[in-house]
Amino acid sequence: MKQQILIIGLGQFGMSLARSLTDKKAEVLAVDRRKSLVEEASSFVTEAVIMDASDENELARLNPSKRDAVICAIGDDSKESSIICTALLRQMGAPFIIARANDNLHQRILTLVGAHQIINPEQEFGKRFANRILYRNAISSTSLDNDLNLTEIKTQTYMIGKNLIELELPKRFGVIVAAVRNTDSGEIHQPDPSVPLKETDSLVIVSGEDAIPKLLKGK
Repeated sequence: MKQQILIIGLGQFGMSLARSLTDKKAEVLAVDRRKSLVEEASSFVTEAVIMDASDENELARLNPSKRDAVICAIGDDSKESSIICTALLRQMGAPFIIARANDNLHQRILTLVGAHQIINPEQEFGKRFANRILYRNAISSTSLDNDLNLTEIKTQTYMIGKNLIELELPKRFGVIVAAVRNTDSGEIHQPDPSVPLKETDSLVIVSGEDAIPKLLKGK
């Protein structure tokens, strides 16, 4: 059964999220006060509605309690609306509320009024892009929490021809190899500790951020 996702706010972040979730076969209901953005989203989401989501009666019509997740993606233009909307969603029984925050104070307020998860897209992008600049052999990086990252790295020269038992990566660098990807075929599989790594392999690792530069250097 397809997940039903409600997205409130169709700025750059909300619109991109709506498109990505639709591509992943979710049923997306997209909401914004601006007619032009709703019309744009209507070309690919399941349903798009023009409304002010800080209006309690209007918001109730969307049945947030029946959605698998609700994302309040209202942007910088109205922090007050995002706070009111998040509080109303919690009051209406939305099972999982993700709210967009623009700064630390906004984040604290959204947490207090009931958001289950907070996201700051600009901050997250800044962290990922900084890693791409500093660690050019890192293919991608995702923060799991403040201290833990999921990172995909190219197999380094010192790793080629050696297996994970020989490399002792957990002992030497404090990282866990969660998967190995063949960069030619794109296939990803659980690591076999006894199989030597190839130049065409990449490693998906779980680690603290401080471990990444040490791992890439091999010391």
